[in-house]
Amino acid sequence: MKSLKLILTNSRYFGPSWVFASLNILFGTWAIYIPTVKEALSIDKSQLGFAIFFLSLGVFSIFPFASAIINKTGVGKATWHGVLLSCTAAMLPLMAPSYYSLMGALFIFGASNGFTDIAMNTLVTELEKKDKVKFMSASHGFFSLGGVLAGVGSFLIGPLGNPVLHMGIAVALVFVVNLIFHKKYVSQVAETIEKEPFNLGLFKPILLLGLISFVAMGSEGAIVDWSGLYLMEVSVAPEALWGAGFLGFQITMTLGRFLGDGVSAKMGSVKMVALGAGLAMIGYVLVLTTNTYLAITGFALSGLGFSVMVPEIFRIGGNVKGIESSQGIAFIAGTGYAGFLCAPPILGFLAESYTLKSSFWLLLGCALLILGASFRLNKRTK
Repeated sequence: MKSLKLILTNSRYFGPSWVFASLNILFGTWAIYIPTVKEALSIDKSQLGFAIFFLSLGVFSIFPFASAIINKTGVGKATWHGVLLSCTAAMLPLMAPSYYSLMGALFIFGASNGFTDIAMNTLVTELEKKDKVKFMSASHGFFSLGGVLAGVGSFLIGPLGNPVLHMGIAVALVFVVNLIFHKKYVSQVAETIEKEPFNLGLFKPILLLGLISFVAMGSEGAIVDWSGLYLMEVSVAPEALWGAGFLGFQITMTLGRFLGDGVSAKMGSVKMVALGAGLAMIGYVLVLTTNTYLAITGFALSGLGFSVMVPEIFRIGGNVKGIESSQGIAFIAGTGYAGFLCAPPILGFLAESYTLKSSFWLLLGCALLILGASFRLNKRTK
């Protein structure tokens, strides 16, 4: 909890961490109104799915350009501008008057969020290097906290009865807090590094980190989407417990991220990734017993394992020798988002062709793959 105390007692670190929370407050508020948008525009599920694809397309479209923009603008200014863009773009999907305008709005929202994501992770990486502190994991904990705040905000749906007004309140909260604290980080610029000529050996650590990011975030997405169905169909859990796996996963994910920085300071980032993979593997073994309570415990243990992986690989990726921090983080973010978006449908196809349990055997294998990849990380990334 040392890093959490650091964030809460020092505005230099609270500002960047609040950006993490901001991103999920805005996205989470949009997500709770997806059914409302579907009904308002009179579109079917396939049309809705295609529209949401444009959100992902927007995220991916910015990754090739984000690093250059961040380096030219300055990582502090880029983060603040990203917040302003995300606040503006968050209003557009709920105001879309037609199906095609919804697709355009979601593309802009995705691109804004993708840019802000890379900028804020680069900012935290640079502050950690300059100040010799660790708060990356706790910052990701704030991202999880932002999702919780968006969930609490869902209780306003009935009383307000107005999606645009609801999002406006969320945007106001995000904007005002960021306006107060952005001056503490807006002047930050990325550390100038001496670039080395490109060679595969230099890029190898980033490739490994990208692989870990793809598998780790893919596994997170799979558990979020499939844990409830697993408990219902495979574990034959009572209806009251169908959401317990997801809840346990989210609780340990948030807790692990608030505790992760202190453990990382003692163990090192690479060992933390390996530890996280080990915990996830044990969790999957418990899930595969199919016993309801062991499976719920397994989902929670997997959440604890995955909680530290993504923050640590961002931390490692921002410190690879010879590669600018924004470039490393952009690549890792891109592969991670790809995994998060691709894994659930892939596992769904596998579950349809074979069994849902077989999908979780595959996830166990993926955790083993992460463990193996962590042992091969180049020493220059430590």
